[in-house]
Amino acid sequence: MTESSNDFELVNKFISGDEGAFNKIVLKYQQKIYWHARRMTGNHLDADEIVQEVLMVLYEKLKNFQFKSSLYTWIYRITTTRSINFLRKKNLRQIFSFEDKETKLVKSKEDIVNNIEVKERLEKLEKVLLQIPDRQREVFILRNFDELSYEEIAQITGKSIGGLKANYFHAMKKIMELMKENEN
Repeated sequence: MTESSNDFELVNKFISGDEGAFNKIVLKYQQKIYWHARRMTGNHLDADEIVQEVLMVLYEKLKNFQFKSSLYTWIYRITTTRSINFLRKKNLRQIFSFEDKETKLVKSKEDIVNNIEVKERLEKLEKVLLQIPDRQREVFILRNFDELSYEEIAQITGKSIGGLKANYFHAMKKIMELMKENEN
C-alpha cells in the first residue's frame, strides 16, 4: 500500500466517524509538524503551540480534504502558514534552538571543541535566518533542513519552481552576507 493510499484510507475512515483514524494521522505526522514549526519559529514552546493549532485545523478541515495534493503536502502548507502567521503576530526575534536534538557522546577534548564550534555556527545561522524575509527563510529551511526538492516545495507552497529557486538564491546571498557581517 502506498503512502497516499494509506492516507486516503485513514481520511475516509475519519470522515466515516472513526476517531482512531485521526489518531493514526496524528501519530504519523506530529513529529514532522513539530520539527517544521520548530525550524520556522526557532522555539520549542512556540512550535508546540503551532502543533496544537495545526492539529485543531486538521481535525476541523480534514472532512473537506479532497486529495488534490498529498496529505503530507497539505499538512506542510498549513504548518508553514501557521508558523509564518505566528511569527508575524509575536514578532519573534529569538535564536533557533536545537537543544532537543540527540546529543552525541563526546569521546575527547577535540570532540568537545568541534561540538562547541558547530553549535556556535548553528546559532549564528539561526540568528541570520530570522533576519531574512519569511518566504526566503521558508524555502531555505524546506530545502536544507527538510531536504525537499524544488518540486516538493512547489507543491507545499503553491509557488513556481523558478520563483522558489530565485528565493533560495536570494536567501543564500543574504545569509552569506549576514554571516560574514556577524564574524566581525
